Amino acid sequence: MQITRLKKVGVLLLVLLMTTLAGCSSLTKDDKGLTVVGKNFTEQDIMANMLGLLLEEHTDQKITVKSFLGGTDVCFNAVKNGSADVYVEYTGTGLVNILGEEVLSDPQKAYDKVKEEFSTKYNLEWMESIGFNNTYALAVTQETAQKYNLKKISDLQAVAGELNFGTMQEFLERDDGMKGLQKTYQLSFKGTKAMDSGLKYKALTEGQVDIIDAFATDGMLVKYNLFLLEDDKNFFPPYYAAPLVRSETLKKHPELKEILNKLAGKLDDRAMAELNAQVDVEKKKAKDVAKTWLQQEGLMK
Repeated sequence: MQITRLKKVGVLLLVLLMTTLAGCSSLTKDDKGLTVVGKNFTEQDIMANMLGLLLEEHTDQKITVKSFLGGTDVCFNAVKNGSADVYVEYTGTGLVNILGEEVLSDPQKAYDKVKEEFSTKYNLEWMESIGFNNTYALAVTQETAQKYNLKKISDLQAVAGELNFGTMQEFLERDDGMKGLQKTYQLSFKGTKAMDSGLKYKALTEGQVDIIDAFATDGMLVKYNLFLLEDDKNFFPPYYAAPLVRSETLKKHPELKEILNKLAGKLDDRAMAELNAQVDVEKKKAKDVAKTWLQQEGLMK
C-alpha cells in the first residue's frame, strides 16, 4: 500500500515537473520580446530607435533595436522570416522594389496597393503613414528661387536654358529621374554635371551648379536652407514612410497597432529633414534625437 502511494506521489511530482518545464519553455518563447530593425542610413537609424523607444514606453515587452542592419532586402526578409518584428518602409520601395509593380503617382493608391499585397503575399501589415515622403525633389538656393521666381518645377520651363543641373550619374539615366523629368515638364537645361552625392550641396551653394536633385528629407537641405520646388505634376513616385509589421506579431500583441499608429501624420518632410540634420550635421546620436522628439510630442516621458 505504501509503495503504491509512493508511486502515485512520484507520478504526480513528475507531471508537475513536466508542466513547469513546459511552462518555462513557453514563457521563454513568448518572452523573447520584440525586435525593431532599420536600414543602413541616418533616417532609418532615427526611425528604428523611435519605434523602439515608443514600444518600450507603451508595452511591457523587451525591445531590441538593430539599426543599420542592411538594405531593403535585409530588413524586409528579417521581418518576413520572423527574425524581426517591425521596421519602417517606404511605399514606393514596397511597390517597385519589393512587389515589382509599376510606379503609381497617386500616394493613396500606392499605399492601398502595398497594404493589400503585403498582407496577402507576405503576411505583413502596413501601419498608417508617419507623414513624410522621402522621394526625389529638386532643390535650389533661396537666392536662385527669388531671382527666377521659382516655386514649382513647371516654373523652370522658362529659365532651364540658363541653369546648370548637378546630380548623380544614376539620376541622369533613370526613367524616374532626368529622362522622365525632362519629358514630363518639357525641360532643357543649359548643362548637366554628374557628381558624387556628397558634392552636390557644396557645388550648389558655391555656384558651380544652379539646381540639384535631392531627397525630400535630406538633412543637408536644412543645413544650407535650400528651397524645394513643388512637383506640381506629381512626377516623382511617392515614398511615404510607415511601420511594417508581421501579421503574426500583431495577432500576439494586437495593442501594437494603436501604439505604432501614434506616429501617424506626426512628421512632414521638413520636420524629418531637421531630425536628420541633427544627426548628420550636429552629430547627435540618433537615439537621443528620437527620444527628444517623442518627449516633445508627448509620446513618452
